[in-house]
Formats: sequence, C-alpha cells, structure tokens
Amino acid sequence: MTSKTIMLIHGAWLNGRCWDGFKARYEAQGYAVTAPDWPFDDRPPAELRRAPAQELAHLGQRDILAHYEALIGALPEPPILIGHSLGGVIVQHLLDRGRGVAGVAIHPAPTPGVPLGPHAIVSALPVFSDPFSGRKALQMSRKFFRTRFAQTAPAEQSDALYDQYVVPTPGKVYWDGVINAMKLHWANAARSPLLLIGGELDLIADASMTRAIYAKQSRAPSTTELRILPGRSHWTCLDDGWEEVADLALSWAVTNCDSRQQASTTV
Repeated sequence: MTSKTIMLIHGAWLNGRCWDGFKARYEAQGYAVTAPDWPFDDRPPAELRRAPAQELAHLGQRDILAHYEALIGALPEPPILIGHSLGGVIVQHLLDRGRGVAGVAIHPAPTPGVPLGPHAIVSALPVFSDPFSGRKALQMSRKFFRTRFAQTAPAEQSDALYDQYVVPTPGKVYWDGVINAMKLHWANAARSPLLLIGGELDLIADASMTRAIYAKQSRAPSTTELRILPGRSHWTCLDDGWEEVADLALSWAVTNCDSRQQASTTV
C-alpha cells in the first residue's frame, strides 16, 4: 500500500519545529505532512523553557504512543512514519501495532531488549543520577547540547541553535525505558517495512545500538534494512547535509512500502 501522507515524530528535547526542513521538503514533492508535538510541547521552545507545563513532568512513553496512535487514526490514510531518537522508538511501536505503511527510525533512542552503548550510558547519567528525575520536566544544559547532543554543529552557532530548538523533556520517558518498559514483538509477521538509520558520531544513540536494534527487527519477515551514515551526530536532522537524510528516509519508504518479504541489507 502506498501513501501520500507522512507523519514525522520528534524525540526528547525537541518539539515539532525540528522537522520544519523535512516538512517543507516533502510538501514540495506533493505529500501531506504532519509533524505533531508531544502533549504539552505545543508552544515555541523559548516559551516552553521559560514555563514548561506542569503536566509535562508526568508524561511517559505510553502516553506519547497513545497520542500518536490517536492522531494516525484521524488521518485519511495510513501514513509513512519517520521518527528521530525516541520518535524512532515510537515508530517501531506504531509499526508493531499495525500503524503505518512503512517506517524509518533515525538514530533511534535506547529500545527495550537492546543493550545501551557506552555513549548512551554517559549521556543518560545526568538523568539517572537523580532518583527523582522521573517526576520532573528536565532542562538540557547548553554545555551538554554543545558537546554531546549537537557536537557536529558549528560551535559559533550552538547557542542560537539551542535557543531556536531545545525544549524541556520529561525525565519519565527515560525511566520508562528501564522500568516496566513497553515490549516489541520482534518477529511480528504483520509489521510494515522498517529502515533503521544510525550515525557514526552519535553520542546519544550509539551506532552499535542501531545495529543491535536492526538484528532484533530482522526477525520479522517484512523488509528490514540498516544504514549507518558516516560523520553524522544525533543532530543529524538539523545539521549540515540534513537533506541527504531526509531524501534517504523518504525514498526508502516509498520504494519499500509495498514490500512484505524480508530483504535485510546493511551498509
């Protein structure tokens, strides 16, 4: 089944504005594109940082998944799903539930059943070192953004990029990955095709983790493929050359959305 509808799903620390480039690029090709915010994230980033909604502190992965499931149900047709970071995990769960004609998980965040990479462990320490962080809306430091989240962005642009895009995120979404985590059915025969894109320089979601997710997802009979892009950090959807990532995601999804036979390929 083909689709002219695309849903873009953001991850932690960003909201739907991070997809502005992808959205415009896909709309120029005739697609209907939606990039919904998480609940309580639907304001400008500066405003969200200044006064995050109290409800954000209690938002978890199950709430986010239910939010996107409801939005998909209101669309005129099943969409192509493209997600980044935790959005890439949500894409996998949506496909597992029969939502979407094809999915692309870009630099997917830690996924239950897959060991954390060393970079992901270091990056998660500020959250897990605080036992009460699961009840808080957390703020990313500018140093963390500059040195780990977007370390490939030009240093002189770091503060401006932070101001433009970074939002608070609920610590609960981190803890949900380790306490009573949602499970995926890796061998799901009904799962739509899935592309996993990793980044060689990602310090949030190690490329080794993306490879491990690929090994698990390859148990499904539908097409599952992997690309590890050289020189790409976690900031890949906004960094220089983001167009290459956007074009790869869409062209793969369009080519494979009718596929139901396994064709596991790595590059």
